Amino acid sequence: MSKKFSVFSSPFAFISTLFGIGRLPFAPGTWGSLAALVVFLFSVIFFALNFIEVSFITVFIILFSFWICDRATIKLPETERDQKAIVLDEFAGLWVACLPAASILMVRELLIFSLIAFVFFRIFDIWKPAPIGLIDKKFKNGFGIVGDDLIAGVYAAIATSLVFYLFVQ
Repeated sequence: MSKKFSVFSSPFAFISTLFGIGRLPFAPGTWGSLAALVVFLFSVIFFALNFIEVSFITVFIILFSFWICDRATIKLPETERDQKAIVLDEFAGLWVACLPAASILMVRELLIFSLIAFVFFRIFDIWKPAPIGLIDKKFKNGFGIVGDDLIAGVYAAIATSLVFYLFVQ
């Protein structure tokens, strides 16, 4: 981690680390994804959000993440911009991975789909198959920080949908 990047260096840094979750010592990306999963499930179940509403929220989270992550790292050298403490990108990626779950009406199936999506998202985010790894290496700004996680989220959504509809339902 860069000595120049601190959770408290700016409001952007604080938000990009999900209020300090990204500073947890072991597997910050997993903790950020877990926080996203909890917020997703709470939002969808408690507020009874439908697919359209969740889609709008997801788009907002994505746009917000691009902006916040870019602003949080703009003063860092290009080689240090994708900080491990930044987990807002995982938050956005997991919402993409769980988006198909918003069309499921039964809570049990929603929970199963979301948990499978969480596992697939973490696998793709760590493994970084093409073009995830390319985006991660090529773009050193908010787009690169968040973009690789969004593609991992799309891969996870597709893989989860296949597994869910072939084996769970």
